[in-house]
Amino acid sequence: MSGRNVSPNLALNQLVAERVAAGESLVHLGFGEARLPAFAPLTERLAAGARRNAYGPVAGAEDVREALAGYFSRRRLPTDADQVVLAPGSKPLLMALHMTVPGDVLLPRPCWNTYAPQARYMGKRAIGVAIPDECGGVPEPTALREAVRSARARGDNPRIVVLTLPDNPTGTLAPPALVREVCAIAEEEDLLIVSDEIYRDVVHDPSTPVLSPAEVAPDRTVVTTGLSKSLALGGWRIGGARFPAGEWGRAVRDGVISAASEVWSTLAGPMQEVAAYAFAEPPEIRARLEATARLHGAVARDVHRIMVSTGAVCRPPTGAFYVYPDFEPLRARLEFLGVTDSASLFQHLLDEFGIVVLAGHHLGDDEHALRFKAATSMLYGTTAEQQEESLAAAAPLTVPHVRAVLDRVEEAFTKLVP
Repeated sequence: MSGRNVSPNLALNQLVAERVAAGESLVHLGFGEARLPAFAPLTERLAAGARRNAYGPVAGAEDVREALAGYFSRRRLPTDADQVVLAPGSKPLLMALHMTVPGDVLLPRPCWNTYAPQARYMGKRAIGVAIPDECGGVPEPTALREAVRSARARGDNPRIVVLTLPDNPTGTLAPPALVREVCAIAEEEDLLIVSDEIYRDVVHDPSTPVLSPAEVAPDRTVVTTGLSKSLALGGWRIGGARFPAGEWGRAVRDGVISAASEVWSTLAGPMQEVAAYAFAEPPEIRARLEATARLHGAVARDVHRIMVSTGAVCRPPTGAFYVYPDFEPLRARLEFLGVTDSASLFQHLLDEFGIVVLAGHHLGDDEHALRFKAATSMLYGTTAEQQEESLAAAAPLTVPHVRAVLDRVEEAFTKLVP
């Protein structure tokens, strides 16, 4: 076990908490949490769920699986209750998939920092493939095909490709044409597609087309989701997965359930009460989802404006709550400050301005690149009251506590490269 460390985003979050407790003033953009209070109807369901103290089925009780199946069906993925599994977050479901399906893993580069370590824990090779210019979350198709064939030529066994729609860390959404192209390569090369769609309900503009790989390649796509991002329930750990219909899909689902039975047993009963309600999407939940997506979009776009006005290159955010700027155009000026890579850029922002970001090398990116992830969802206020005010505002960028922290971010990046 030597050499293994805590996940970098969780370690960074703990570091920030300790430094803030010691009296430092930091702007925390380094942790992918939807920093909003739990919606009151959800807390009521949680309390009511305290009576659900039995273990119950490993995959989840029937009412919860029916609700999750309905959730997927409303997103053009017709689903039966026996195609889904609930778990304490989508992380263990992704790990259980690695325990069930053999083979090395192809990942977009950069990507969420958990994908590669999970593969390595199972003795698999994680193969990073550069993302396209227009978006993150999917490998560039030509590079994907070349990566598969090169890996096989050197004796590796690529069998799984992970996609993230919308994407963490770039805050973008792959367009339907690109999803179709990647799915076609997966068909040609006989790859299992794992489509991480935990940010699907955090698309900023509801008119933006979202195409799941499970619509294009239904027989080879597993979809994962959860309530951590869309409803700000990260600490409650509620995740779900949808498996393909048919014999192969049932075999993979059975393998995941087998792993679950030995690792987490079942999703906690009170959380199943919450999940049954949330995934059924009554009107108040749909309204909450719409409001949070609007807020995430407004703030992400303003942080994107700040980064671009500084001189960075940055894909415009369209989903989730991240921006992923590239300061390569400013390398010569930054080198005078001792900033030469993602680690030194992170450290300089922290030491000089109290701005906390997640350095790109933690996300599989080139350590020499001047890139980082900024989680814009951390800017809505420091109290539940402030956060609810941000959510309710028709123009959240004008809310005083939101504007104040955005102004501090803008001032810092203006001073970064004067």
